Amino acid sequence: MNEQAKVEVNLTDEERKVLWRGLLEWGGPAQCTEAMALAMGFRGVTDLLDEGKRIADDLRAGRALTKSDWRRALLATEIVFASDVLGSGIDWSITTGMDDCETVTILRSLQRKLMASWATRP
Repeated sequence: MNEQAKVEVNLTDEERKVLWRGLLEWGGPAQCTEAMALAMGFRGVTDLLDEGKRIADDLRAGRALTKSDWRRALLATEIVFASDVLGSGIDWSITTGMDDCETVTILRSLQRKLMASWATRP
């Protein structure tokens, strides 16, 4: 699949909200390192913040994303949610207003939907 081709994925409002908030958390309580930003597919922390905002805006507006953007949004959200060292961790529910159990359920749904959409595209 072309990494830059736009991919529509049928997500619920809650699923889009989790990804949107996950990306925005990097500009708030989360403290990313250059190495982690690179590992997530960004060119560095500044790129994570800039591209993360752009991707978050697209998610909030319900627009299609590239495969690369979907992957970066999901990975950035998984890390910021789970990590108390770099991410929001135990403060996730306080800063986002989303319950941890609900977030895990939504993340699992996102993982299934996104992986299925990537597997079925040429």
